[in-house]
Amino acid sequence: MKLYYKPGACSLASHIALIETGHALEIEAVDTDAHQTETGVDYHTINPKGYVPALEMDDGSVLTEGPAILQYIADSNPEAGLAPVAGTMARVRMQEQLNWVGTELHKAFGPLFRANASASDKEVARTAVAGKFDLIEAQLEDGREWLVADQFSVADAYLFVVANWANFTGIGIEQWPYLKTFVDRSASRPTIQAAMRMEGLIQ
Repeated sequence: MKLYYKPGACSLASHIALIETGHALEIEAVDTDAHQTETGVDYHTINPKGYVPALEMDDGSVLTEGPAILQYIADSNPEAGLAPVAGTMARVRMQEQLNWVGTELHKAFGPLFRANASASDKEVARTAVAGKFDLIEAQLEDGREWLVADQFSVADAYLFVVANWANFTGIGIEQWPYLKTFVDRSASRPTIQAAMRMEGLIQ
């Protein structure tokens, strides 16, 4: 399999999950502005949607959409324990978290990464992100280490990646102490450090 990614983007969650499985993996960076991979391939020929992640299977087929890729990785590698068993309430809760991070928190950050967004647009986005962080903080106040079933899952990988963007978008995360603790705990995980190192995000 080959993961197409952009350093530090939401594709980092899929990268983390793949490393968690312990299997060898191939990765290729994508310039989503130029729509070109690092080997010079037109990325639209791989993923017509134009964004990352995309996971190319051994048979040449391509899977897109981060939450779908994350669940595929988890289900294809049950021994890694990256998701509760399908059909359980814990699994549904994990899917609930994945959907919320993808449709609410992730999207709220959008204007903060757009070069043509106005200062006003970015301020509105920061306010929106803060509101989402308030909701996460309330969930984490019960002292849980991870989002679901006291076990690191692909939902935690996704939340870590998106929440960590606060450190680069003028929001800062210190005013949400439980969320900050979650991000710090995640950042110390060897698999997450390995993925970030491979993407050139840390030394």
